[in-house]
Amino acid sequence: MKLCTSWFLISTFTLSLLASATVPPNEVWGLTSFKEAIYEDPYLVLSNWNTLDSDPCDWFGVSCTMARDHVHKLNISGSSLRGFIAQELGQITYLQELILRGNNLIGTIPKDLGMLKSLKVLDLGKNQLTGPIPPEIGNLTLVVNINLQSNRLTGRLPAELGNLRYLQELRLDRNKLQGSVPASSSSNFDSNMHEMYASKANLTGFCRSSQLKVADFSYNFLVGNIPKCLEYLTRSSFQGNCLQSKDLEQRPFIQCDGASPAKSQPVANPNHQRAEYVSKHHGTSKPVWLLILEIVSGAIVCSLFLVAVLTACLKCNKKASIIIPWKKFSSQKEHTAVYIDPEMLKDVRSYSRQELEVACEDFSNIIGSSPDSVVYKGNMKGGPEVAVISVSIKEDHWTGYLELYFQREVADLARLNHENTGKLLGYCRESTPFTRMLVFEYASNGTLYDHLHCYEGCQFSWTRRMKIVIGIARGLRYLHTEAEPPFTISELNSSAVYLTEEFSPKLVDFESWKSILERSEKNSGSIGSQGAICVLTNSLEARHLDTKGNIHAFGVLLLEIISGRPPYSNEKGYLVDWAKGYIEMPEVMSHVVDPELKHFRYEDLEAICEVVTLCINTDPTACPSMRELCSMLEIRIDTSVSVELKSSSLAWAELALSS
Repeated sequence: MKLCTSWFLISTFTLSLLASATVPPNEVWGLTSFKEAIYEDPYLVLSNWNTLDSDPCDWFGVSCTMARDHVHKLNISGSSLRGFIAQELGQITYLQELILRGNNLIGTIPKDLGMLKSLKVLDLGKNQLTGPIPPEIGNLTLVVNINLQSNRLTGRLPAELGNLRYLQELRLDRNKLQGSVPASSSSNFDSNMHEMYASKANLTGFCRSSQLKVADFSYNFLVGNIPKCLEYLTRSSFQGNCLQSKDLEQRPFIQCDGASPAKSQPVANPNHQRAEYVSKHHGTSKPVWLLILEIVSGAIVCSLFLVAVLTACLKCNKKASIIIPWKKFSSQKEHTAVYIDPEMLKDVRSYSRQELEVACEDFSNIIGSSPDSVVYKGNMKGGPEVAVISVSIKEDHWTGYLELYFQREVADLARLNHENTGKLLGYCRESTPFTRMLVFEYASNGTLYDHLHCYEGCQFSWTRRMKIVIGIARGLRYLHTEAEPPFTISELNSSAVYLTEEFSPKLVDFESWKSILERSEKNSGSIGSQGAICVLTNSLEARHLDTKGNIHAFGVLLLEIISGRPPYSNEKGYLVDWAKGYIEMPEVMSHVVDPELKHFRYEDLEAICEVVTLCINTDPTACPSMRELCSMLEIRIDTSVSVELKSSSLAWAELALSS
C-alpha cells in the first residue's frame, strides 16, 4: 500500500512539473515572428497560433520535448504558405527538425539558421527562395539531412558545407547555383571568430563529408570537374549543369555562357606564386631608370585598383543589404539587416527623391490620393510627363518583409509592356526622408471613372466606349495569358483605367499596396479592415490565382461603361443586381444603356451583355479565359466611326462633343 502511495505521489509531482513547464520566451518569439512573416495562409494552418490562448506546444506543426519546456520540431509542409522565413527562427536553440517543404516561401535563407546547433533536419525544398546559401549553414554540426531542392537559389556552393561531418543526405538540385563543386580549399581565419562561424582553417569542401550517402547537384549551373571524392555518387546527381563531363547530359553551351570554369577555380596560394616569381626572375638585372619607371607605374596601377575596389565595395554594400527599422522588442535587437538581391532591380531605373520633387513641383501637384497612397503629376526635365505614386506609411511600420515585397513588386511591374497597360518608368527608394515611390508614364485624360461620373456635360459616344472596352480586354488578355508569370490588377475598376490623350485605356495597378499596408498597420498594434486574419489575396506570388476575380470585375466594369452608373450607390444598390433583370432578355436589354446615349449598335450591346453574363457567372468552371472573352468582343463589336455616323445625322454632333 505504501509503495502504491509513493508511486502515486511521484506521478502526481511529475505531472505537476510537466504542467508547469513553459517554453522560453525567445522560442515563442521565434515562432510568432515566423507567423508574422507569413502573409498568406490559405488553409489557416496557423490559425491556432495564439500566444494569449494556448501553449505553443499545442500549435499546429509544433512539437515539444517531453517536459514541454523546449520546441524541438517545426513541421509545416505542403500548406501553400506564402511569405518569408523569419530570421528569428534561429532563436529556437533546441530545434532538431525544421521542415517547411512544399510551400511558396520567398526571400532568402536567413543566416541565423546557422545558430540552430541541435538541428538534424533542414528541409526547405520546393519553395521559391532566392539568394545564396548562407555559409553559416556550415555551423549546423549535427545536421544529417539538408534539402534545398527546387528553389531559385543563386551564388556558389559554400565550402563550409564540408564541415558537416554527420551529413548523410544533401539535395540542392533544380536551383541556379554557380561555380564549382568545392572539393578542397584552405584559408586563414581568425581563431577568435570560431565560436560564431564555422572554422575555415582546415576546409576540405565536400571531400571532408565522409558520411555523405546521397547528394544531388543536378540542374544548376555548376562548372569545372566532378570531384574525385564524390565519384561514388550516382552520375545523375551531376546532370543538367555546365560541368566538363562527356558522359553526362549537360546544359547547352548557350545556357552556360558566362559560367566559365576559370571563374570557379580556387585562388592559388599567393605565397607559392610569389616564390615561383622570385625563382624565375632571380638574378635578372635591369637598368635603374627602368626600375624607377616600373615602380611609379606599379604605384599608379595599385592606387587605381584600390579606388576601384573601394568603390565597388561601397556600391555592393549599398545594394546587397539595407538596414530597416524592425518591430522592436525590449530584449531583442532594434534593427535587422535584410538581404536585397542586387540582380532584382538591375534593369529598372532608380530616381532620386530630389529629381522627383523638382518634377512634381515640390510634391504640390496632387492628382489623386487614398489612405494608402498619394499620386502626383510631374514633368521630368527633358523627359516625359509622369505620375508618381508615393506609399503612405510611417518608417516605423516599414518592416524588412515590406521592403522585399516592394522590391519584388517593382520588378514585377517593370516587366509589363503593352499598349493598354501603364508603363512603369522607375522607382525611388531613400531613407532620409523615408521614401518609397513608383514612377509611371502619365495618362493625360485622367481616369475612366472621372469621365463616366464626375465631368459634367462630358459624354462618350458609343463608339468611343466600345474602343475603351476593347482596349481594356486586350490589356487583360496580355496580363492573364501573355505575361509570364500572369499578372492581375489588385482592384480592377474604372479608377484603375487611365486614358491617354487619344482616350486609349491603360490599366494601372495603383492599389496593390493596400493589403500589404493593412498588414503593416495590423502588426503595429491596430487592426486592418480585413480583421484579425490577414490574407493577401492579390499578393505578388498569388496573382496568377486571381484571374477569375479580374474577369468578374471586368464584367462589372463593362456594365459601368455602357450604363454610366457606378458599381454601387446608396440609392440604387449594386449595379450587377439591377442589370441582371435586363441583360439576359433581348426585349428589355436596351434599358441597360446610359439614357444620355441616343445612339448605339444593338449588335454591340448583345455581345457586351453576353460577355457580362459569362463574367459574373457564379460557377467558376463556366468562366472562360480573357483570351476567349477578348476574341468575342473583337469579332462582334464594330468600332469604326463610319458605322456610328450611319446610324443618325445627329451622331455627327455627338461625336464632335465627345472628341
